[in-house]
Amino acid sequence: MEHKKYSSYAAIENDLQILKLEREIYYQKILFTIDKAKENILPTNSLSFIEKVYKNVFSGTYGTILKIVVPYIINWYLNRKRGE
Repeated sequence: MEHKKYSSYAAIENDLQILKLEREIYYQKILFTIDKAKENILPTNSLSFIEKVYKNVFSGTYGTILKIVVPYIINWYLNRKRGE
């Protein structure tokens, strides 16, 4: 790091103010990154996406057929013999 020579206290205060503002900017960037990570991790976005897909897939006649067939498939899978 290069040492700076100051000729007045005003120059020192000016650099200290700049450093303080830079530190605040970096701090706010970290907070913003943390908030974005929380948004991506929390299941609320995932659940709303799954809900939209569920509504689209299980609507209409195709959805009616799936609502009837899927429980039978799940029941068959759970009750099948392990050796088969």
